[in-house]
Amino acid sequence: MMETTNILYIGRHIEILAIVVRLINSNEGWSGVGVMNDDEAEEIFCQKEFSLVLLGSGIQKESETSLRAFFKKQNPNIIVVQHYGGGSGLLKSEIIVALENNKY
Repeated sequence: MMETTNILYIGRHIEILAIVVRLINSNEGWSGVGVMNDDEAEEIFCQKEFSLVLLGSGIQKESETSLRAFFKKQNPNIIVVQHYGGGSGLLKSEIIVALENNKY
């Protein structure tokens, strides 16, 4: 059985968040969770094991810096990728490249 890759998406726009999570979940072996705020992101990150965190557009620089530091402190091997948008093909390839580039 294939291992599930858990992906956390943090976005500030509810419509985009819903689309990104749906696109992630449409790929076999991927499980996406989406949140809109930093506290929620940190809370769920501590409850579930994620392989990848996607930071959506609209996240302020201070927030991004603080989130990256938090995630790395909790899990030094976590992959954090800035996702600015684009089509579903771009999202899928961004995730695949990030996961492939970080295999040991």
